[in-house]
Amino acid sequence: MVVGSWSGCVAALLLTIAAFRSAAIKFEKVFEWKQLTFADLPELSIDVSAGAVNETFQPYGNMPMGVVHHKQRLFISIPRRRPGIPATLTVIDLSTVPHGIRSPPLHAYPSYSVNELQPGYRSDLTRLVSVYRTRVDACERLWFVDTGTLNYPDNPVRVQRPQLWIIDLRHDQLVHRYLIPESIVFEGVGMASLTVDVNPSDCARAYAYIPDLVSNAIYVYSLQEDDMWVFRHSTFAYDPSRSQFNVAGLRYEWDDGIFSIAIGQNDTMAGSKLIFYHPMVSTTEFGTYASVLQSKRIAMSDNYGELFQPLGERGPNTQSTMHHYDPRTGVLFYAQVARNAIGCWNTRHIYGVDTHGVVHQDNRELVYPSDLSSDSDGTLWVLTNNMPIWIYSRLNESDYNFRVWKQSPAIAIQGTKCHNIEQILHC
Repeated sequence: MVVGSWSGCVAALLLTIAAFRSAAIKFEKVFEWKQLTFADLPELSIDVSAGAVNETFQPYGNMPMGVVHHKQRLFISIPRRRPGIPATLTVIDLSTVPHGIRSPPLHAYPSYSVNELQPGYRSDLTRLVSVYRTRVDACERLWFVDTGTLNYPDNPVRVQRPQLWIIDLRHDQLVHRYLIPESIVFEGVGMASLTVDVNPSDCARAYAYIPDLVSNAIYVYSLQEDDMWVFRHSTFAYDPSRSQFNVAGLRYEWDDGIFSIAIGQNDTMAGSKLIFYHPMVSTTEFGTYASVLQSKRIAMSDNYGELFQPLGERGPNTQSTMHHYDPRTGVLFYAQVARNAIGCWNTRHIYGVDTHGVVHQDNRELVYPSDLSSDSDGTLWVLTNNMPIWIYSRLNESDYNFRVWKQSPAIAIQGTKCHNIEQILHC
């Protein structure tokens, strides 16, 4: 070993030790809004006498739920859970936002007309009804499920069947729409997220894993086969012992089942990638393999009970919406809604309460992290939205309520239990 490399190793080790003695480096705040605003809102073109008058823009009803970043564009989804939402899928072109602007307006994506509801809430499969979260795959395609349902309190409207959409972001062109058949699911209200599994060298052979938090199911879509199949398992259901929440001074009870699916590292012995998943109302993580989910034969066999197994327990108040595995650090990141935090687990360690860390926690500005995603550079993006206050109380429209955050995984885990010191010790 040359002296220069040894001194560099020592310096890296000293920096690592210093990091362990300090707090984790928090996420960087990118934008924040008191209420969402839209750019270039069109004139109301629908027939207000035909039952769609409620779709006139009403700022308070716009609750952002999902965020993904791709090549200087930020896609923010706003499911239609209240009237007055002009676009359920929106975009911010970061290259056009002036420096210092903290609350940029949103633009409908791909257009306002695609996001506009038909008079009388008439079905139109070329238009978007309600989108919760989106994902960009390694082939630069935006994937999302349109639930087809207006989930308005006391007055839900099933506009049309749920659909899976795929858009080529290089040209902003629709690649494919797949109408999810009724034999799979009656309505799409429980499809609040999806995860895309694809190798960039074979873009046609892509799979979407879609959890259903209401039906306690995983729907698997094959782009190559243009087909979908379903898995149902007891581990997809919520845990009644973890159903009590106390967030922002509000106590409530939820029963959301399987919510997030994350693609892990390749298991050489199994010859397949690991799949991590959890119900939102649970503090247990579960696992299976990509080879299992991608097999329609296994799904149709109804004999796969032992192929879905618990991995371990995170501990009290670690209920999570979305999670993501970062292959560079080997760390699984969690959006933890019961303690307003981003948590982490290094997959080199045993899965247990004592091996989980906290990357960022803030009971004022990080209330309810509703989405956590990664872009092509590996940067983590988080959306927080104060949703329990919006549902059970009233947002203060003079305060900042919605925030977008970002951070590099390697920086985020410094000073936490998830920091991997072993690699430096072997340098």
